[in-house]
Amino acid sequence: MAVLTGIEPKEVFQFFEEISRIPRGSYNTKGISDYCVKFAQERKLDVYQDEWNNVIIKKPGTKGYENSEPVIIQGHLDMVCEKTEESDHDFLTDPLELMVEDGYVTAKDTTLGADNGIAIAMALAVLDSDTLEHPPVEALFTVDEEVSMDGAANIDLSRLKGTMLINLDSEEDDRLTAGCAGGFRFSCEIPVEKVQAKGQGLLVEVCGLKGGHSGVEIDRQRGNANKLAGRLLYRLCKEQKVRLAEINGGARENVITSVNRSTVVTDDQEQTIRLIGEMKEAWRQEFGADEPGLDIRVTELGEKEYHVFTEESSKKVVGFLVNCPNGVDEYSRSLKGLVETSDNLGVVKSQEDSVRFLVLVRSGISSKLEEFKDRLGALADLLGGNWSIDSGYPAWTFKEASRIRPITADAFEEVFGVRPEITTIHAGLECGLLSGKKPELDCISFGPNMQDVHSFHERLEIASAEKIWKVLKIILKRCK
Repeated sequence: MAVLTGIEPKEVFQFFEEISRIPRGSYNTKGISDYCVKFAQERKLDVYQDEWNNVIIKKPGTKGYENSEPVIIQGHLDMVCEKTEESDHDFLTDPLELMVEDGYVTAKDTTLGADNGIAIAMALAVLDSDTLEHPPVEALFTVDEEVSMDGAANIDLSRLKGTMLINLDSEEDDRLTAGCAGGFRFSCEIPVEKVQAKGQGLLVEVCGLKGGHSGVEIDRQRGNANKLAGRLLYRLCKEQKVRLAEINGGARENVITSVNRSTVVTDDQEQTIRLIGEMKEAWRQEFGADEPGLDIRVTELGEKEYHVFTEESSKKVVGFLVNCPNGVDEYSRSLKGLVETSDNLGVVKSQEDSVRFLVLVRSGISSKLEEFKDRLGALADLLGGNWSIDSGYPAWTFKEASRIRPITADAFEEVFGVRPEITTIHAGLECGLLSGKKPELDCISFGPNMQDVHSFHERLEIASAEKIWKVLKIILKRCK
């Protein structure tokens, strides 16, 4: 049964609900890509789908706009897939269960996918309309933005005639984004040796943290469960004979990790649990109201033989967790309050004979990205790890001269009654890759208010979406 029927703008939320029924996590985009192709074919629109599942749909300009320069509307098809610990939702097969609460659209126990489903829905609404006034529209739907930006990196932009690009992948409706940070993913595997050891097993879960977007929310001082687990394990190993048997935390490097699960083996269960309780109380004082749900849960696994890391291997794994930088590294010296450089230790995963770490680094300055490569690489080398760099993307540099930016600012002022702030952001946007491939692109990014993206608390403000839809329509009407 439709949940969003009657919510304005109806034409946008109709498509948002339709695409919410299609599983579309990163690297699982064939279904949503095929949906977009079918949408275009049914409306006899020009459509192109590449081997990566990127899609370009073209619609001619309306009467009086036939010879106008095309405007590109761009968003990404994939979404971050996060859910509560209790949820049995399968992101490979299940539709999202949408809900409306207190003026927001959200999803039951999962991420909502408004990042970036709302962009796709608005673009589809433009392509579907027979009443809007607009120049030729080129809708560009990319894939795997949330994990690698492979879609934007591999799309053939020679198929696009337009040079003005509207990216709808921003999450605060009082500002226009005209630049963003670049970044890369650091992957490290530390080899581990294991032995049999008898003792009392404990499953230790650092949990209840807010998590969130590792770019937009990195400056909010939220706890990272992987870093906290490293701190806890270091203390346990220092003060007791505690062995690490397994450790796992996080699923994506671009999400601030909310849960880490470690299995440890101890000779003194009572003392270990006491130390864990002390650490929990210390953390609650440190984080206060910023992390009200912060908890450490302990499950007793019984006394028996366990396959555990050797003492040397434990030191290396815990050493990486403790010493890996995490969070804001530096603020901009030219734009006060803007994060310049940060990193996020997003994934820790036990494997058969190693532990894998994934770190996402962001910076608006290329030399700082190089510095972080050296810092992380040196740490990995010191601990005997094997490491690599991938999924790099360039910064999107602010352009002083722009045609689309003043049109957009005027439209915002007409709808919101105030001039929007024009800024750059610390999160990565595809505009950097796209403008790198096509330097003449004149890009702007904006979007409706969203909160707690990349977490199962994600929600989209309905009233804000309605205003942004009005803004988009005005921009298109004025691009004659």
